[in-house]
Amino acid sequence: MRRLFSALLMTATLTAPLVAPTAALAGGVNVTLRIYDPFRHDYHAWDRHEERAYRGYLAQRHRSYVIYGRQRLAERRAYWRWRHEREERFERR
Repeated sequence: MRRLFSALLMTATLTAPLVAPTAALAGGVNVTLRIYDPFRHDYHAWDRHEERAYRGYLAQRHRSYVIYGRQRLAERRAYWRWRHEREERFERR
């Protein structure tokens, strides 16, 4: 009986981190990231509005979608320069 209890406890301990994040997302928790712009020394909340602006930037440049975190440093800099030039266009509504 003790072995069975230990096995169940160990299984629950190992699977808890895998279940908790999906439960939080399923509950409607909105996750946003804060991205630091090293060129203007400010932070941006990477939410659906920023994602929309980023996709607009890529579409305007006729580039396929690449996750922002995987972009080269020069591409990130070009994005933030473009983004700050069009700040009022992508304001939150």
